[in-house]
Amino acid sequence: MSHILIVEDEAIIRTALRKLLERHRYKISEAGSVREATTKFRITDMDLIISDLRLPGAPGTDLLKLAGDVPVLIMTSYASLRSAVDSMRMGAADYIAKPFDHDEMLATVRRVIGKAEQNRAAGAAAADSKAEGRAIAGMIGDSPVMRDLYARIHKVAPTDATVLVHGETGTGKELVARAIHEESKRNGKPLISVNCAAIPETLIEAELFGHEKGAFTGAQTAREGLIAAADGGTLFLDEIGELPLEAQARLLRVLQEGEVRPIGAIESRKVNVRLVAATHRNLRQLSAERKFREDLYYRINVVQMTLPPLRERGKDVLSISESLLKKFCGKINRPTLKLSPEAIQAVTTYTWPGNVRELENAIQRAVILTEDSDEIDHRTLDIDLDLVPIEEADPERRPRSNSLHADPREDLSLEDYFARFVLEHQETMSETELAKKLGVSRKCLWERRQKLGIPRKKAKRVAEA
Repeated sequence: MSHILIVEDEAIIRTALRKLLERHRYKISEAGSVREATTKFRITDMDLIISDLRLPGAPGTDLLKLAGDVPVLIMTSYASLRSAVDSMRMGAADYIAKPFDHDEMLATVRRVIGKAEQNRAAGAAAADSKAEGRAIAGMIGDSPVMRDLYARIHKVAPTDATVLVHGETGTGKELVARAIHEESKRNGKPLISVNCAAIPETLIEAELFGHEKGAFTGAQTAREGLIAAADGGTLFLDEIGELPLEAQARLLRVLQEGEVRPIGAIESRKVNVRLVAATHRNLRQLSAERKFREDLYYRINVVQMTLPPLRERGKDVLSISESLLKKFCGKINRPTLKLSPEAIQAVTTYTWPGNVRELENAIQRAVILTEDSDEIDHRTLDIDLDLVPIEEADPERRPRSNSLHADPREDLSLEDYFARFVLEHQETMSETELAKKLGVSRKCLWERRQKLGIPRKKAKRVAEA
């Protein structure tokens, strides 16, 4: 049972959160301030600390210095996202905006505790073998999924095993192939990269296997194929799922017999090639549909590696963004720019369907278009997000509902808190003002209204006008 410490000065939130987590088999301790937390509990023994950002006395971020390896989940409300981003830079595991629903909180708690356990396991493994988790040149990221990938590359690279790399478009599959080649005993020989989707079907066999003079119309001279060019080295076939069935049969012979026969030739030539293949498609399913040779699938599926999409790599997206900023600013000889808090919110919340390639294009575009500023604004990134305007939250102006404090009922849930705030203020606030106070977008506010059954009403001042 994981032990969680809640540090929150609002009794209604603290009680609701405690009941929620206890129902899901977490052991809970409570404190109303940093001082109370440090005097009543040994916080380094906790599995997770959930702390409000703004507390009486010391701020919640002070726990980051005292918690050691214990992850701290920062809760933030209203317009304090800039401070939340700063707290993550200081070492917070994650942040969550108030008010939040039960599912959102539970999912975040499970993710943070799970990630901490993975980090501890990864640390223990690294102590046993320091070489396993070391980063790879050209690849950026320190998330657990990337460390696992690095470890697998280090293990597999020195062998001659065929590798099949799975990953969405733009995740950097060629970087994995290059890393495997560089760490292998073949690194003194060539790495030949071929994108099977970029070569017309009528030419792919001639490109891969070569041809003799006069083998087909237009073959005026003999030509060595790319497989023969990779002899002694590594052949990287990107998007192997796009390879025509006839070419698949020829490739299978290369892998099984270690020989290649150019088109129009009578004799075969011995080759010693290591194959690294990559695809974003499900080759097993394609085999079942007879669109990919089953025997070739089993021949190349010796060691599998999966490149995670950018949306699953956590804080890696910021590290990659900063590296790209430095790279593109250097190319045009200008001081390195930085991302504004709004841009950081955009980068970390966007799902990046095009992954690192899409991020690279967005950063390059923003560097070129940003003028008279040392910050990149989220609008310049030009990605489709409904963002909440970010402002510095003034602690003295932090809204607190007196009616909520006057009636801190034990059974009031977080959804009740959201509903009551909307019902109490919707007569005097516009939808934009409500969303800003709650720290959510207008779209999110509308979705919560639909979920909780709270009809939208016009503000009195609008009706009177």
